[in-house]
Amino acid sequence: MRSYTEYLWFNTKSKREYINITPKVQDALLKSKIKDGMILVSAMHITAGVYVNDDESGIIHDIDEMLERLAPYRDDYKHHATGETNSDAHLKSLLVHHEVIVPVTDSKLDLGPWQQVYYAEFDGRRRKRVIVKVMGE
Repeated sequence: MRSYTEYLWFNTKSKREYINITPKVQDALLKSKIKDGMILVSAMHITAGVYVNDDESGIIHDIDEMLERLAPYRDDYKHHATGETNSDAHLKSLLVHHEVIVPVTDSKLDLGPWQQVYYAEFDGRRRKRVIVKVMGE
C-alpha cells in the first residue's frame, strides 16, 4: 500500500463558511497516482469540520440554519470563561464531525451523483488547514 499527503489551507472572510473542496481533493488524488483505495479528509482544527453533501445553495443554507439552532452563539457557555468566545464553533464542529473517508475507484472519487466534499468553518478569519491523506494501490 502507498500513501500520499497534502495539506489544504484556508483563511475565510467570514466566521462561518462552507467551501466545496471536491476539486482540491480530486487534485490530490491525481498527484498520488493511486487507482484504488481511500482518501481521508480531516479538518485539523477543533472549530471546523468536513462533510459530504449536495453542492446546492439551499441545502447549504439549511445546514447552516440547523447548526445555528442546535448550537447557537451564546454568552453563557462555560468555555467562554477561558477568554475564548467560540464555544458554539466547537459544538457545531462536533455536529458536522471533523473528517470523512471517500472511496477511490479507477483513480476517481467514488461519490454518489450529487455528493461533494465540503470544508465547514465555524470560527474563521484566521489560517487553518485540512489534511488529505490518500491510501491505496
